[in-house]
Amino acid sequence: MTDAKLEIQMLHDRVMVRMSQETGERRSSGGIVIPATAQVAKRLVWGEVFGVGSHVRSVKVGDQVLFNPEEQFEVEVQGQAYLVMRERDLHAVASERTEQGTGLYL
Repeated sequence: MTDAKLEIQMLHDRVMVRMSQETGERRSSGGIVIPATAQVAKRLVWGEVFGVGSHVRSVKVGDQVLFNPEEQFEVEVQGQAYLVMRERDLHAVASERTEQGTGLYL
């Protein structure tokens, strides 16, 4: 058996995302440390898109997207954890190519 590397291609409306490293402990605007275990409401997180299926229309590889990590499937590729979700599970996208945005920037 050969050790050929196989390229991963996402199918249909699926998106592969790696969560930002900032999803753990964070600080409030006043400097108070908020542990990752503190939870007031469901928290959405930002992640970077690493792959998109052929039916994905609103995001591209490299975009930053906002999503709920608790409702997604996790997969490990070469020791790195990624989440796989449908495009409709994304709440927002942050990219340089916006036509109509919120006026807020990351």
